[in-house]
Amino acid sequence: MYLLENPVLQRELLVNLRMKRAFILQLVYIALLGAMVYYAWPTDERIDMTNPEKSKRLVNLFFLGQYILGALMSPTFAAATITGEKERKTYEMLLASPLRPVAVVLGKLLASLAHLALLIFSSLPIVMLCLPLGGTSLYEVLAVYLALILAMTTFGMISLACSSYFRRTAAALVVSYLIILPVALVGLWFWIGLGTGDLARFRLFVTLIFLPLGCGLVCFALLIITSVRLLHPPDVGSEGKEVVDEEQELNRAIGLVIRRDQFPDKLFAPPKRTGLLPDGANPVYDKEMRAEIFSQGTLMMRVVIQVSMFLAIPIMGWCLYLRPQYAPWYIGYVVLFNVLVGPVFSAGSVTSERERQTLDLLLTTLISPFQILYGKLISGLRVSSVLTSFLLWPLALACIMVADYWRNLHMMAAYVAIITVTCLTTATIALFCSVMFRRTSVSLMTSYLFIAVLFVAPLGVRVFAQTFSNDPRVVQAVEKTSFVSPISTAFAVPVDVSSDAGTTAVQQWPMFGLFLAFYGAIDVALLSTMIWLFNVRWRVVY
Repeated sequence: MYLLENPVLQRELLVNLRMKRAFILQLVYIALLGAMVYYAWPTDERIDMTNPEKSKRLVNLFFLGQYILGALMSPTFAAATITGEKERKTYEMLLASPLRPVAVVLGKLLASLAHLALLIFSSLPIVMLCLPLGGTSLYEVLAVYLALILAMTTFGMISLACSSYFRRTAAALVVSYLIILPVALVGLWFWIGLGTGDLARFRLFVTLIFLPLGCGLVCFALLIITSVRLLHPPDVGSEGKEVVDEEQELNRAIGLVIRRDQFPDKLFAPPKRTGLLPDGANPVYDKEMRAEIFSQGTLMMRVVIQVSMFLAIPIMGWCLYLRPQYAPWYIGYVVLFNVLVGPVFSAGSVTSERERQTLDLLLTTLISPFQILYGKLISGLRVSSVLTSFLLWPLALACIMVADYWRNLHMMAAYVAIITVTCLTTATIALFCSVMFRRTSVSLMTSYLFIAVLFVAPLGVRVFAQTFSNDPRVVQAVEKTSFVSPISTAFAVPVDVSSDAGTTAVQQWPMFGLFLAFYGAIDVALLSTMIWLFNVRWRVVY
């Protein structure tokens, strides 16, 4: 009932592993890892086995790449396990079955992790090719694979627990990322920081002894909490209603409470309209802001604000006030926050109309396609940009309190411009994916994929080229194309402080100009394409 004869596990495995995208994802995953090993393979005719530092860097990079990809992919598999049942209106039927809640949770967890485990273990033949280079033993490889499995299981359990608290996959996914990414970065820092000398043995000892114990306790606690929530579910009996009673939700809220009629809450959550719509107003924008975005309640919004501010405090204190030369790192944190939050409010703008079968009715109204897209774009952009701006006020405070910034006001203005363009780009890409696809979950994941390729992939390629490339022309070519990433552009903005330690990027203003021009053209092209698709009635009928 729990494992061998678990119908939830059997059904999920049959559905997930037989999908075409499962084979495509595995092919792309193995191809990327294989290409990384191929281009980093030593080109020397003879390998010095007494100095295996380069081979050790290759193996470490190989496993760190898998760890980062696993941390990014595990929420995509697990965050939709329970919210998907709610969106398909099968949640109450599942709870009414003879299955125990623990069996349901275990089935969902193992099914969501099965594909991820298949990806991880399919890379084993590639890493075995690196063992003859020296510097890494078979026992270390097995220990690392154990750490990967434990980490992915923990991340999956966190995502599954988040999925039980929300009604939509988008909300569960963004909260999962906000919790998992800081934990993943701590694990990354631990593995890299203890990778030299005698500390490597201590790292191996912790991996084999303490890591299984810690991950086991976390997974067991979340398993019990999620099972109890399914045993006494507070979100059933809705009779098909999808709108949450905000007054009742706020009465049960712990911590931050959002009041629509107070500042600054009304900036991103305006109060519900009690009168008529004024003349000339955009009805699509008004509907999105006052009803659509917050129809599922404010739980996700409250968690996002509290977690992001909690993480921002130490980063802000160190990067902006104690070490001003590290200011680009804080800008990178703000950009990463917008990457996680921005697509959530725009990726379902059009797909939700298709899922409710109201898109054809919307297009038969007197509202022009430009007004429809403008209203949906600005509504999602308003919420994401206001939430991101909560992390920007320390910049203004730093300009007043830290003397090093008095001669760097142009630098601070450039940082604000980078974040503004990032907010607009993430919202535009998410809205474009919402126009192109039929389901909100597919639209959201595709948005994250495109944004990660544009914003994060150039950073990885740059580090890889600087570490393993022997041709300086290749390194220079990669550095010239890194303007695509807003994080690289932030590091390229010149900083005039007492110490420049920690600024590793080449500081030059042309990268900033290229960044603005590139994403300005991208946003205009995407918006023009969406207007044209609406004019030709692209996928009107679901």
